[in-house]
Amino acid sequence: MTGTLQEQRVLKLSLGMTVLVAAIGLSGGMLAHSPAILFDGIYCLVDVALTVAALQVLRLLGNEQSPRFQYGFWHLEPMVEAVGGAILTLACVYALANAIIGLSTGGHVTRVGYGLVWATVLSVVDLAMAAWMGRHARRLHSGLLALDARSWLLAGLVSMAVVVSFLLAMALRDGPRAHWVPYLDPLVLALISLASLPVPLRAAWRATREVLQVAPDDLDQKVQAAMQQFVAEHGFQGFTSRVAKIGRMKFIEIHVLTGADAHLGTIGEVDRLRDEIAKRLEARPDRSWLTIDFTADPAWT
Repeated sequence: MTGTLQEQRVLKLSLGMTVLVAAIGLSGGMLAHSPAILFDGIYCLVDVALTVAALQVLRLLGNEQSPRFQYGFWHLEPMVEAVGGAILTLACVYALANAIIGLSTGGHVTRVGYGLVWATVLSVVDLAMAAWMGRHARRLHSGLLALDARSWLLAGLVSMAVVVSFLLAMALRDGPRAHWVPYLDPLVLALISLASLPVPLRAAWRATREVLQVAPDDLDQKVQAAMQQFVAEHGFQGFTSRVAKIGRMKFIEIHVLTGADAHLGTIGEVDRLRDEIAKRLEARPDRSWLTIDFTADPAWT
């Protein structure tokens, strides 16, 4: 509960900064006649919607569960990440298409002085926010904050590339290669779109795997290794396990086959066996949904 409240506070600050950066990007792009800076502003507007969605998910995660969603709202976190990654991917593709159109139609003239000032301000703010959000995402182990940090990082890379393009334009505009200047802005936009594209694609793919409940290899291997050792030490016949990771929650289901003549003792002794398994798996109650049963009937495994 405390973690989600901290995440909400961080995201609210990020939301305010995103609105500010979007206003700077849109106004600066129109003033400098730069589609690359406009793209940064539009990108931030998309991020505003994603941040609002993330805030709503965090409020639901704080409630943990409801009579209708008795397993909690953990599935909403990767859904937002998947949709966010898909939207940011489409934004990159859209920017690439605009850049190609600009290159094929002879480029365009930008106001280099205005553009350099706006792009510099944007790059400083974007990269600072990316570093700040990334630190909080690692501290709180939050996929939603990590998604926001990636958005800030992509926006910062866009702005940095625009700064470089304007510096090149200033260097070339009075020389023999001045005819290349109109092509710099769409060329930089194309390059940053291509360079940025893998980041939201990877995020969307990873989140989609969680939505589909694809068993993560590292978690599955950890459970298999721990349970093989546990079964061997206690003389049980075997076990079956199923794992999934949905958002920040790990779902682990284990069935231990004891054998028909096994004597497990009292309920308290069985609970101590469950505690032993939980410790071996390092299954934190706030991050793991752990189900363990013991049976002599293979049909229940």
